[in-house]
Amino acid sequence: MRDFRLEAKIGIYKRERVTTQPISIDLDIAVPDRAACVSGKIADTIDYGVVAQRLREELGTRRFGLVEEMAEFVANLLLEEFRSPWVRVSIAKLGILKDVRQVGIVIERSRKPA
Repeated sequence: MRDFRLEAKIGIYKRERVTTQPISIDLDIAVPDRAACVSGKIADTIDYGVVAQRLREELGTRRFGLVEEMAEFVANLLLEEFRSPWVRVSIAKLGILKDVRQVGIVIERSRKPA
């Protein structure tokens, strides 16, 4: 998923604690196995429409201090709820610094072996 945009409660500064601000999320999500490659069924893979809806629900009700904290939350949601074995999460706050289009971070996480 690229450039998934939404409003989120994120930031450590006083002005950021009283309102939402626009963010952009890029996700690389590994599929749990090859089942969908053979079956062609959405039930055998990770439905990105469901991922987008879950992120809207969760990020719309939570508050995060740091972008790193939000990225870790998103990574854990994908690893645990969607059973992805590996994810790369990139989150950027948009237009918060003069002359800078976006600021953000990228993290990669893997599910711990059972």
